[in-house]
Amino acid sequence: METLTLRQARRLALARGGLLKPGWTGLPARASGAGKRAREGAWAVIRRFGYLQLDSVSVAGARSHALVLLSRLEGFKPSLAEKLLRPGEPLFEYWGHEASWLPLELYPVFEFRRQQFQHHPWWGDLLGQHPEVADALLRRIETEGPLRSLDLEGSSKGGWWNLETAKRVALTLWSRGDLAIRERKNFQRTFDLRERVIPEELRAAPIPREESLKILLLRALKGHGWARTGTLTATWRLKNMRPEITTALLELREGGEILECHLARRGSKPLSGWIRPADMELAHRLESIRPRRDRGVLLSPFDPVLWDRPRVRQLFGFEQFLEIFKPASQRRYGYYCLPVLAGDHLVGRVDLKAHTRQGRLEVLSRHREDGTGSREELAMDRALDRHSSALGLALSC
Repeated sequence: METLTLRQARRLALARGGLLKPGWTGLPARASGAGKRAREGAWAVIRRFGYLQLDSVSVAGARSHALVLLSRLEGFKPSLAEKLLRPGEPLFEYWGHEASWLPLELYPVFEFRRQQFQHHPWWGDLLGQHPEVADALLRRIETEGPLRSLDLEGSSKGGWWNLETAKRVALTLWSRGDLAIRERKNFQRTFDLRERVIPEELRAAPIPREESLKILLLRALKGHGWARTGTLTATWRLKNMRPEITTALLELREGGEILECHLARRGSKPLSGWIRPADMELAHRLESIRPRRDRGVLLSPFDPVLWDRPRVRQLFGFEQFLEIFKPASQRRYGYYCLPVLAGDHLVGRVDLKAHTRQGRLEVLSRHREDGTGSREELAMDRALDRHSSALGLALSC
């Protein structure tokens, strides 16, 4: 049985997550401009994880998908993150971790999920209840061309559960594969027939469910470094599939693609998990490096390294909070706090509000973790400077 120390697992998570030096991550560190090179840098990050989660909150000056790229690609323009999905690019939008942009080569892998959406988990047999709406929508897109979300009748006031029928039908047709998202403009989806978005060779060769699970579990492990089974399944929201997940992991182990590996914990029982052989070697090399604690970077609260809160607690000793849905009086740190990474530690968090028209980025609050000091304070300053510079906004307190 292989074993990792906590330091090895933490540094491996950052290396595979693209948050150490390029020599350790295998990813570019810069992506200046808005041309092909910058796009290729973004694609490399997305391929590493297998997804880039989308989120609409932009209070910190950029949405989560832009924040993920900004934290890894110095010089990356936030506006480019909003334009990555467009015709001809190697991405498609679908349900990955959540609604995400995914590498186009994974389209055949998600056939099992498109089949699951024949009966929508939220709205039931919506298409069976409204076949005339579905037929009319498909005919309209076929004859008139791509259709924006805004062009659909009704409104979405009150959240997903109150969407009008036409919008729900469009989303259901997309979820089961009849439609695809052609592009996003101002974060609004544009629906089109899938044959006009997804190349024929990818539509014609769906991958069987059993093989798809192995591909997705291995891709999740590629992004995490070391991970427990629960983290791997949660990466792709693989629910109610425990026997199949177990079989897939055992077959990957028998094929030599993954190893069983324990995380050693002082004074506690080791945690069982999985690792790729190449990452086992990398973890041992990372033991001797010295990440700088005086250089910081801000992370999205939905960063692939952060969304699994128990894992963050185990590897970093950091309590990750998301307090968007709490009343202001009940928030401990702030509305949309961005954790600060310095070296291989999460050393604090900042709550920001961008005033774009005024050209300033307001720091509503900043909190350092217990036990941190002047180096970490400097790291937070540098992280804020990097973020404000990327946004083109002046810092204000």
